[in-house]
Amino acid sequence: QTRINQYQLRIAEASIIAVVGDNQHQVKGLTIGTTTMISSIANKLRKEWFLVAIVVSIVLAKLQPSIGKTGGLLKPEITVKYLAVSIIFFNSGISLRSEELLKSFTNYRLHALIQGFTFVVVPIFVNILVAMLNHLTLDKWLLKGLIVVSCMPPPVSSAVILTKASGGNEAGAIFNSAFGSFLGVIITPLLLLATLGSAATVPFLSVFTKLGLTVVLPLIVGQIVRIYIKTWLENTKPPISTIGRFAGNAASNIPVGSFLAIVLLVFLCQVIFMAFLFQASTRLGFKSKDVVAAVFCGTHKSLTLGMPVLKIVFGGYSQLSLLSIPLLIYHPLQILFGGLLVPVVQKWLSQHQDATDLISV
Repeated sequence: QTRINQYQLRIAEASIIAVVGDNQHQVKGLTIGTTTMISSIANKLRKEWFLVAIVVSIVLAKLQPSIGKTGGLLKPEITVKYLAVSIIFFNSGISLRSEELLKSFTNYRLHALIQGFTFVVVPIFVNILVAMLNHLTLDKWLLKGLIVVSCMPPPVSSAVILTKASGGNEAGAIFNSAFGSFLGVIITPLLLLATLGSAATVPFLSVFTKLGLTVVLPLIVGQIVRIYIKTWLENTKPPISTIGRFAGNAASNIPVGSFLAIVLLVFLCQVIFMAFLFQASTRLGFKSKDVVAAVFCGTHKSLTLGMPVLKIVFGGYSQLSLLSIPLLIYHPLQILFGGLLVPVVQKWLSQHQDATDLISV
């Protein structure tokens, strides 16, 4: 009986040890799995740092809007309007090979596609769309705000940043951003007056001076500095800093249904514009890097240049805040959407270039 009891005790001890071992193995496996998952998330966040920074900026702007508003702690009317944009184009100038920039001047097909789509195709499409939606219960001034968005020129920073991040034709993006901004000073007010009507005198000299100081001059200075540090740049390849912002005013008492409908319409317009430009540029035989530049530059709209012109042309309108809402939605949405598309575009560009290189060989 004693031997039987000892045998049973040993069996019980072996069972306990087996159970404990299994539990330890499960805990160890769970720990390894958790560590792997955390590492994967960290790598993903590190890879998508630009998009993460955008989301963090939006959250911070929501929590403490007073910091980034005009006259706030960050003084965006100075630090963003002049300093940040100047730094972006100085970095572009210092990192861009002069021969590539000069080569982009003669890329007439790309310039015609981007500027023609921006100032002709988009306004026509949006005016037709708004005419079709006029019978709905949406606020009429919000719909007119979509027309305002369609008349805006390309931005001077976001399209360049996204084109560069995706590996597209940065020189073409810079040229079209600057050229489109200068054209917008003249064409945008004319389009607004033709489609919505108003009477005002636009201070062309003041706007041209600001564009020259924040876009052209930093680009030239960057190119001059590059001459002296070209070897160091090519050897070390330092990262280029980017600065962005989210600022604007919101109108009150907007029906939730109308607001959500405008957000949806703005997003659908961006998708349609990008899809159209992608298909058009590829079918017309543009180089892959030019396709990327066309997609970003031709579909982005400038808030920095658009809001001052909008306030000048429609300064006496009580519905100015409603007119500006679609533009205020379009601006951050285009950056968020573009940030999501960057890895997709990078993959497409890599595959397309590999195929092109193989054919050429």
